[in-house]
Amino acid sequence: MASLLTITEVAERTGLTAHTLRYYERAGLIVPVARAPGGQRRYSASDLDWIGFLLRLRETRMPIGQMQAFAQLRSEGEGTAPARREMLEQHLAQVLASIDAMQQAAQALHAKIEHYRDLETPLRYAPEPRKENSHDPRHQSPLPPRPGKAARNRRPGG
Repeated sequence: MASLLTITEVAERTGLTAHTLRYYERAGLIVPVARAPGGQRRYSASDLDWIGFLLRLRETRMPIGQMQAFAQLRSEGEGTAPARREMLEQHLAQVLASIDAMQQAAQALHAKIEHYRDLETPLRYAPEPRKENSHDPRHQSPLPPRPGKAARNRRPGG
């Protein structure tokens, strides 16, 4: 990696747009980056590492306000390490709770999908419905019809 990168190069490496990178700087998420003599931004390796961490925070759905508070603490130096650790621990607890909730939701979806598969299986393999009153011998029962109640109650010979 070159020692300093342009905004275009950082955008390509991070997947962020140049507009988003400028916004992150205005919002205080990124400290103002070094500038070339013509005023173009020049990002260092440490800037790129920090942007990578911000992207991780964003992936975990940390609100921008919390990201800004974290960035502010970071800019204040090593003395804020305990506060930053606590902030990350709290956020991690929220992330893990969210993961647990999503896993439970995924299990419920799996169960419902299996339920519907079970309902579909008999439909796929069900025989053709029997046609009553058909003269086709393939659709007639091989057994003789059962006698009605009156026929069963008759005594032989009498």
